[in-house]
Amino acid sequence: MDNEHIVKSFDDDLNNINSIIAEMGGLAERQFADAVEAMQNRNVNLARDVIKRDRKIDELELELDELAIRTLALRQPMADDLRAVIVALKMSANLERIGDYAKNIAKRTVTLAEMEPVGSASASIARMARQVQGMIKSVLDAYATQNLNLADDVRLRDEEVDQLHTSLFRELLTYMMEDTRNITACTHLLFMAKNVERIGDHVTSIAENIHFLVSGELPPEERPKGDDSSRTIVTAPDQET
Repeated sequence: MDNEHIVKSFDDDLNNINSIIAEMGGLAERQFADAVEAMQNRNVNLARDVIKRDRKIDELELELDELAIRTLALRQPMADDLRAVIVALKMSANLERIGDYAKNIAKRTVTLAEMEPVGSASASIARMARQVQGMIKSVLDAYATQNLNLADDVRLRDEEVDQLHTSLFRELLTYMMEDTRNITACTHLLFMAKNVERIGDHVTSIAENIHFLVSGELPPEERPKGDDSSRTIVTAPDQET
């Protein structure tokens, strides 16, 4: 009877943990989508709403941390059960960071709304963001269903996000060289693009942890990376030969 009680208590704790993860995931997904929409439409009110809502994700992360630590201390789970709690802890940290990056995009949107638009930069960032939004939806589905193949697919899709980031990096550098008045706006856009790229990295980290949760092993191969922005050089027009 005691053992049955312990098993049921752990199952209840794990269900509560999964419920918090699902709520965090939904909020993070919405925060990112709204931040991108605010950027595209220069919607300051929506951007400010995103900034205010970030606190809820932080509160949920704290709630999950406390529940997970208590579960580890009282239930002392092992094997699959231990992996489930550890992965949930890591995943909540990833989701909290996604919320933080969405909040930063929203903050910069408020600033950019006071400046003239720069070429098609916002559209380019939105295109990269749509790829990441699809990854977020897929990775949350993979966690809910413990779908190893779906998680691995998300992991591979991050390479395209990296490539889009490199292309966007070059685009923004070009805008700055063409007209120095673009420098301030482009600097904010560069940070926004990097935020989107980093969200993709956190989604990839979640996918790798799902692989570990389901299989008991980390992915066997290092994920492909396509971000060459750190090595990108754009030559000013008057310097070309």
